[in-house]
Amino acid sequence: MGAETTTERPGLRPDLRQRHVRMIALGGIIGASLFIGSGAVIHTVGPAAVLSYAIGGLIVVLVMRMLGEMATAAPSQGSFMEYARTSLGGWAGFTVGWLYWYFWVGVVAFEAVAGAKILQTWIPVVPQWIFSLVLMLLLTATNLASAKSFGETEFWLASVKIATIVVFLVVGVLFVFGLWPGGSFSVGNIAQDGFFANGGFSVVHGVVIVIFSYFGAEIVTIAAAESREPETAVRKATSSIVWRVIVFYVGSVTLLVMITGWREIPTTTSPFAAAFGRFGIPAAETVVSAVVLTAVLSVLNSGLYTASRMLFALHGNGWAPKWIADTNRRGVPWKAILVSTSVGYVAVVMNFVSPDKIFYFINSAGAVALFVYAIIAGSQLRMRRRLEAEAPERLKLRMWGYPWLSRLTLAGTLAVVASMLFVDADTRAQLYLSLISLAVILGVYFIQRRRSGREHRKTPLRSSRDHG
Repeated sequence: MGAETTTERPGLRPDLRQRHVRMIALGGIIGASLFIGSGAVIHTVGPAAVLSYAIGGLIVVLVMRMLGEMATAAPSQGSFMEYARTSLGGWAGFTVGWLYWYFWVGVVAFEAVAGAKILQTWIPVVPQWIFSLVLMLLLTATNLASAKSFGETEFWLASVKIATIVVFLVVGVLFVFGLWPGGSFSVGNIAQDGFFANGGFSVVHGVVIVIFSYFGAEIVTIAAAESREPETAVRKATSSIVWRVIVFYVGSVTLLVMITGWREIPTTTSPFAAAFGRFGIPAAETVVSAVVLTAVLSVLNSGLYTASRMLFALHGNGWAPKWIADTNRRGVPWKAILVSTSVGYVAVVMNFVSPDKIFYFINSAGAVALFVYAIIAGSQLRMRRRLEAEAPERLKLRMWGYPWLSRLTLAGTLAVVASMLFVDADTRAQLYLSLISLAVILGVYFIQRRRSGREHRKTPLRSSRDHG
């Protein structure tokens, strides 16, 4: 890394364009879990999986609206970490920042392995760990080049995902109404064996599973801080999430259970590949596998970016080593990127030595998304009162039905966490491991605070523009 670095607290360059931020917002919630995992959800819940996706999506929409209110009023490099610190106290900022970083470095490791598995099905003679290493090196280089390089890569990867979903939605609607060659009126499949074929509680089970599929929508509020018009970018992105959830997730799953009977939908392969096959599209499985690979690379790319920016922001409050803030001449926090990717390279080694071990690490971050949502909701409830008292002119985007809908969202998020105790043994294990992770991070915070002898008190509301 021969680039020159800064030694004082630097700022990141606003190199992301509006089209980058817009595509990050559009593609942020579309991951491999939709293309592959939706089949398992449908088999678990039955046709009512549509309702599970709708309820999970509603929680995410409300959380994003709250986050949008805060991010529009005070754009910050640390996004919800900074809002938690100023609204709830240092413990909340420290906890949500490190939990979020921990979650994404785990996802980076997971996606590197997942992408390698796809590539190995195409070229079986190459060991899986080599593919993992190549993917990690490629996406690390992309993130190290510049924020614009990250944005451009994400723009095209997200474009592939969105184009695939749009084609599926258009052809799928024609197919279920019998307007596509080989199709017949099949809307009634959604009621096969009854809408609640597996019982009412299965819907709750489905919500627990699918809500993690939506995690990543909040990345846009972090990326927007590196755009030239952060308030505009955040406002547009968070305002459009309603139709993105309805169209991309609820719409797609509704069509899946209409195209064919829910019992016939595959669980180990992509239900989208099966659907495209029924549409008569040649080489459907190969095409969808390629799309899934782009989805994996997109998550890997954005995961590296998000983890590094959160680590960079943690340094700003003295919660990470000083050297983490070093940037090169292009304004890239290269040390934060390398530290964040290190777990991915560990995963490459583990994938070579013992391929199954990495999943234990991922499971320990299983409920982190819900912890983050709960802290965002709590922060908005407190920050809104401060904004109304100190700077009401900054409330350009408001949470609907405040404060009751904010409280309901917080209660709903905590209810999903509690329901993880009653779903199955694997889900309970994820919750227990996540609670241990939460306890460890909180313990580190209080130890650090005792040693430093100071608390991070609430500070005046500022946006990233105020840092100069």
